[in-house]
Amino acid sequence: MRDKTRAQVMSLVAGFGLDGFTDHYPDQLSRGMRQHAALLRTIVQGRSVQLLDEPFGALDALTRARMQSWFEDRWQTARWTTLLVTHDAREAVALWDRIYVLSRRPARVMSETTVPIPRPRTGRPPCAQAHEIESQLLETLLNQTGEHP
Repeated sequence: MRDKTRAQVMSLVAGFGLDGFTDHYPDQLSRGMRQHAALLRTIVQGRSVQLLDEPFGALDALTRARMQSWFEDRWQTARWTTLLVTHDAREAVALWDRIYVLSRRPARVMSETTVPIPRPRTGRPPCAQAHEIESQLLETLLNQTGEHP
């Protein structure tokens, strides 16, 4: 079983941008490469649904944008069913087709939004429709907390 898993991981390494780094320790990798490795570990488990909790949150803006574009490219090929937890409305609109805004605890669905913008969405400036969806999401969140800018 271990050899089979290793072979499966090695077949995916290049597509995850880790070719040539399989013998490196995590502290020898950039943050972006660590995120690639974390996503590879998630995907190789072969689950029918992937759960990603703030996968790009700890990255600087440039690395984050590159990772989002990279992830969208991988998703376009593999079509993983993925549940993303994020606090970033722009990221949600760029990467996901359906967005649920949850309330505070106990969590309940406050809104559901379908993103009708064609793919690819990353790697180019957001369109007016994306800005409108982001604004609606933020308004829903601000109404929940009673905070306004």
